[in-house]
Amino acid sequence: MLFQFFGGLGIFLFGIKYLGDGLQKSAGDRLRDILDRFTTNPFMGVLAGVIVTVLIQSSSGTTVITVGLVSAGFMTLRQAIGVIMGANIGTTVTAFIIGIDLGEYALPIIAVGAVMLFFFKNKKVQYLGQIVFGFGGLFYGLELMSGGMKPLRSLEAFHDLTVSMSSNPILGVVIGTVFTVIVQSSSATIGILQGLYSEGLVDINASLPILFGDNIGTTITAVLAAIGASVAARRAAATHVLFNLIGTTIFLIILPIYHRLVSFLQEVFNLNPEMTIAFAHGTFNLTNTIIQFPFIGLLALVVTKLIPGEDALVDYKAKHLDPMFIEQSPSIALGQAKEEVLRMGEFAVKGMEESLCFLKTKQNKHSDVAYQIEDAINNLDKKITNYLVDVSSVSLTEAESEKHSILMDTVRDIERIGDHFENILELVEYQQANKVKVTEDAMADLDGMFELTIETVKKAVSSLDNNDHELAREVAEKEDMIDKMERKLRKKHILRLNEGLCSGQAGIVFVDIISNLERIGDHAVNIAEAVLGENND
Repeated sequence: MLFQFFGGLGIFLFGIKYLGDGLQKSAGDRLRDILDRFTTNPFMGVLAGVIVTVLIQSSSGTTVITVGLVSAGFMTLRQAIGVIMGANIGTTVTAFIIGIDLGEYALPIIAVGAVMLFFFKNKKVQYLGQIVFGFGGLFYGLELMSGGMKPLRSLEAFHDLTVSMSSNPILGVVIGTVFTVIVQSSSATIGILQGLYSEGLVDINASLPILFGDNIGTTITAVLAAIGASVAARRAAATHVLFNLIGTTIFLIILPIYHRLVSFLQEVFNLNPEMTIAFAHGTFNLTNTIIQFPFIGLLALVVTKLIPGEDALVDYKAKHLDPMFIEQSPSIALGQAKEEVLRMGEFAVKGMEESLCFLKTKQNKHSDVAYQIEDAINNLDKKITNYLVDVSSVSLTEAESEKHSILMDTVRDIERIGDHFENILELVEYQQANKVKVTEDAMADLDGMFELTIETVKKAVSSLDNNDHELAREVAEKEDMIDKMERKLRKKHILRLNEGLCSGQAGIVFVDIISNLERIGDHAVNIAEAVLGENND
């Protein structure tokens, strides 16, 4: 019984994940774009949350992406609350899919998916095969679990438990919560509940509180994702928990009415047991969202009070790229683009500072911020480049064309600086994972070169901001110092190696970090040279 149940659960979870991965690959980067672009107001946030959750078949997955976007500054807390509400509605689709009894066709569906996966080279067909295979696996897992649960009928202890849950709804909520926390998938626990109900092992009185508990338990994934993240991300995760706790409290109070509603739906639509649970799940989440939607501002205020702290959130979205200026005044449009490039440069400096803190302290909070900044730099790179391409389509004067060219080159250089400090973060992570010991002398050398490189990038961005000829010359001098320092530090490293003071692994980390810093210096001087070229004109 246990082998069949847990084996079926494993296949079900694999099917859900494989189905979600296939849908995600088919959608590509559009998932994040949907959340990033279509969350202008809470209502749009709810719709975006529903769409993305249906596509990835995981409300936890949507909430984790949302926590990441809030943490990186791409989304406000109010927008995130709307998405979280939508994710709770979207996750009910899985229960409705399960409600369509396709168990006896599960193996042929898996076979079709396997043929598409292994006999076709086209990526789109393979992704579709992955979706079909996961879909079949989901139903096959359910069939196995259902077969494994049948012997529970004869267990007196299980019968007593279901009677207790029927008379004590809070016990049902606790059991649903704990089981979902363990499995970390409300879709799986709802699927198990549908199986138990269809086999007559639990009645509707016990099923509904377990259903509420499943919705509370699914918040654990977002809570885990928010540990160590920014204050805003922790607040987003807390909102997910609070939303489901409030909903459960309301529905426990009106449980007799809700029970009658579910029974009414079952009778009117002639629902099978699985579909009855699906409708119960759907009405719970939809009604919960309708009830709490007008109070999004209040929810945001409550979690802000519950999780105090300075919200050190920086808005990483493009602020100045108004398309209106492109046709009306290309000169103003270029000025707007320059403002955004300068913000991008400031992020690059901040990312390098956080990378240095991570190198010195090994605290993950610094690497998390640096990775978010690198993500923001990539986002701005895309947005600014597209904006500048649009600007180039209109008639520009010679001076404007020169400025346009400088901005395009600078964006590319700043984006590469982001890539290099990301490389450094990965090297420090490698050092931690492999317990690589770097000597104190080597650390002091790295610190010195890092500080010099950060100062050089700061001056390069400042020279662009003020169109400062002198400052740009200083950058060129600093970059020359960085090159000399890199050669000197390589020689010192070889001496340490010869004396047996450091290991080969430590040497790889050390040399790769100074190489990345040297390349950052090159990109800084490229920015300065662009400024010098503009001044000379």
